[in-house]
Amino acid sequence: MKIIVLAKQVPDTRNVGKDAMKADGTVNRSVLPAIFNPEDLNALEQALRVKETMPDTTVHILTMGPPRAADIIREAMYRGADGGYLLTDKAFAGADTLATSYALATAIRHIGLPDLIISGRQAIDGDTAQVGPQVAEKLGLPQVTYAEDILKIDAKSIEIKRRLERGVETVVASMPLVVTINGSSAPCRPRNAKLLQRYKYARTASETKDTTEEIKALLGQRPGLHIVELGAAEVGADLAQCGLSGSPTKVKHIESVVFQAKEAKRMLPEDGEIEALMQELIANHTIG
Repeated sequence: MKIIVLAKQVPDTRNVGKDAMKADGTVNRSVLPAIFNPEDLNALEQALRVKETMPDTTVHILTMGPPRAADIIREAMYRGADGGYLLTDKAFAGADTLATSYALATAIRHIGLPDLIISGRQAIDGDTAQVGPQVAEKLGLPQVTYAEDILKIDAKSIEIKRRLERGVETVVASMPLVVTINGSSAPCRPRNAKLLQRYKYARTASETKDTTEEIKALLGQRPGLHIVELGAAEVGADLAQCGLSGSPTKVKHIESVVFQAKEAKRMLPEDGEIEALMQELIANHTIG
């Protein structure tokens, strides 16, 4: 069985300052540390659990981003993934969810359609939850969203538990299939020390150019250390559907909101006080 995990390197939005946004409405990624998108780690864990139960299963990461996004491919390999693909090209810059899903779907067709495509429900730098379902639509595949656990799987079908707003649901689907994983799913396992030693020199073609001769020699001896790097031309992407050109989403207004503690308020765990707080937050546009 072949599994592709869609993952994204995202800016850590948990500590956002006043310089986090640029004037054009895009995230100022240079001032925020880059991390593995949390729900994509949940997705990776589900893929690795399938790998443990199904013989001859391979798990590969597919990510789109700048060259440094190869870091999350290595991170996934340290945890049990077999390898990865980095989709990187200036033509992909500034992509919204529509252009991103187009690029990812095009890359998957180039790589070869797997049995299972798993992604996190959404990325913390966008919170749209659109890319996974859009990839499924572009590939013409069925999809299961808000998944929390893969309960059973065989060569043809899969049983999945979904976490919904008012309970849980168990569904059975045929493969190939796209699944998006909730953050309520099991957390990803930590790095494995042996895998860290095995894959710490894994490199893309671009990274290989700037590395030492010793590491270049090692890469020549061990093909498993090669992270596949793909550009727009290599996957046969239509440039009109990539990046800003293929992104209908336009930012009209940006309002930077930086929370600063000026006062504290104590509340009792009562419905009336909570409702009053919600009305206050909505009235001053803190939420809503």
